[in-house]
Order: sequence, then C-alpha cells, then structure tokens
Amino acid sequence: MTIAASLDRLLAPPPDPARVAWLGDWTYAHRGLHGPGVIENSPSAFRAAMSAGLGIECDIQRSLDHWPMVYHDWDFARLIGRPDKAAALTRAQWRELAYLESEDRPLDLSELLAMIGGRVPLLIELKSRRGYDIEGSCQRVVEALEGYDGAHAVMSFDPRAARWLRRHSPRTLRGLVMREDEHGYTKRAWQRHLALWIARPDFMAYHVAALPNRFVARLRAHGMPVLTWTVDSPQARAIATRHADAPIAEGAGLA
Repeated sequence: MTIAASLDRLLAPPPDPARVAWLGDWTYAHRGLHGPGVIENSPSAFRAAMSAGLGIECDIQRSLDHWPMVYHDWDFARLIGRPDKAAALTRAQWRELAYLESEDRPLDLSELLAMIGGRVPLLIELKSRRGYDIEGSCQRVVEALEGYDGAHAVMSFDPRAARWLRRHSPRTLRGLVMREDEHGYTKRAWQRHLALWIARPDFMAYHVAALPNRFVARLRAHGMPVLTWTVDSPQARAIATRHADAPIAEGAGLA
C-alpha cells in the first residue's frame, strides 16, 4: 500500500473545514510572548502576546491535587530554582512559588482562561511521557474549559489524549504534536502512522525541523491543518509559510 493510500484510510473522513478554519488565521506565541525579563508560560508572557495580537500556546502539567497548571517542565529547577517535581505540590503550594527574577507566579488553566477571555485563540498542550496518566489531564482540562467560549484547541505528543477527547469530549478541537528526530516517539514512519491512527486528530502540530516532507504534504492535501513549531528564526518562518498553515513561534521567528 502506498503512503498516500494508507493515509487516506487513516484520515477518513477529513476534518470539518468549518471547525478547523481559524487555526490557520493566527501566529501563536510559543509559551506566550517571552524573552529577556519575561518568563515563558507566565502571566506577563500571555499579556504581552495578547497586546501583540498573537494567539497563545501554553503547556499543562498537573499538581498533586490534579489541577491543570500552566507550566512546561516536570520540575521547578530551571524556572523557579527548586528541586521539587511539578506533580509533588498542590495547587495552593504552586501558587506560593515565584519565577526566578520575576514577580509572576504560575497560573492554573482556569486563571489563564479568565485572563484571555476569548480575545485571542489558545492552544493547550498536555505534557505526557511513558506511563503517564494522560487521561487524567484530559479530564481536568475539559472541566476547566466548561463554558469557555473563546477559540481553543487541546493537543499533545501523546496520541491517547486526542483519542480520549474524541470519545469523551468530541466538541473539543484536538491535535497531535509530532516530531521525527530521536527526541520523540515517532522517529520511524510506522510510528507516525500508528500515532495518527490512535489519535485521529483534527489537526497536527509538526516540528519545523522535519519540514518539508511528503507525510505532512499529504495531510494538508487531505484537508488537515498543520501548525509547526518552534519557529524561532527567519529561515524557520519561511519554511512555515511555505509548508504549514500557521507557526507556533518565538523570538526571531515572530518577526
């Protein structure tokens, strides 16, 4: 079976164009509009992104008491200067933390949604790794999104996230994040096809270093929007413009 034929089987039916059209209309600030003096995934970074007219991409970890917290790393060493694991502290303990050289404190997802208030679209990436309870994150994120009317989508490297959303929250726009290098779980073509089959996503968020390629071109030809990350240079921006529908960008990639 050819690549084109196998992808057609995996992607039938194609995403509803009316549901996914807005994804390609924006540039998304990767972890907010951060830089010198402004920490990633912080309130200041999100306010700066909104002021610049950018969509927002953020990351979700879970606290000990299962709140969806807006934070990327599995521990607090890099951004807060503490050795604790992210999942070892309660939401109340998270709220006592402060980012290094900043007065900002980590947000939970409900606080971020209240801050955005539908003014710009939001991409929510659920962090996961082998053996992780990604379904628990899906459940808590969907609960936080209850009643939120702003444009938003939920995505993850873990294809189980999109599968859970498809089954339990079908109105939630769901994405699959993918890379092809040794740092991910989809280095080989069969792994990418398997992840796609499990996830059945509405859109893809693809590593810009892997573009262009036939796999992504076929996804787009089938009607699936493809976002690309992390666009952090003019060269990467040019690749994103030619081979994807929207960039998730930071630094020089936003120019």
